[in-house]
Amino acid sequence: MSVEIITRQDLQAFHRQLLEDLAKLIGKQQAEAPKKVLKSAEVRRMLQVSPSTLQKLRVEGTLPSVKVGGTHYYRQEDISKLLNGKEVRSWR
Repeated sequence: MSVEIITRQDLQAFHRQLLEDLAKLIGKQQAEAPKKVLKSAEVRRMLQVSPSTLQKLRVEGTLPSVKVGGTHYYRQEDISKLLNGKEVRSWR
């Protein structure tokens, strides 16, 4: 039976490698999984519209949203449909 001695440097190297591997995995998952729900500011940046234009789209029913605690949320798929000229249906 052989005995291996683990030094502090070995543990530090393992720790660094583990953190690097986790950072790569987390970064990859975030890049692959786009947000499904966006806030108003994110939608305005995507569509390059003003707050009043976004409100008009919301009020007319062109771009449905859900308001939770004073914040409007929009589905990513609805924004994509709007950009592609397809009809967007309400959340309800």
